[in-house]
Amino acid sequence: MKPSKLQDHLRRCHPDKTEKDFKYFQTLKDKFQKRPTLDRMFASTLQRNDNGLRASYNISLLIAKSGKPHTIGEKLILPAVEEVLKTFTQTCI
Repeated sequence: MKPSKLQDHLRRCHPDKTEKDFKYFQTLKDKFQKRPTLDRMFASTLQRNDNGLRASYNISLLIAKSGKPHTIGEKLILPAVEEVLKTFTQTCI
């Protein structure tokens, strides 16, 4: 954003922060950049090998071997994996 538009935005949308010094905004930026994200949590694993693709293949193979419709993946497996990830992220933070 252009500096003039940034100053205008600060005055219009965040009038309570117009008196803050540069160090305050630098600290906000640092906190934002250091926040935990899924990409950062799994980055080391993803760089070593592509286990995500292997897991997806293995799940598809299990569904195919079960003889059930592939929609079982959407109804059962995806919610189960989401629950595992939610639990994992809550314990890591």
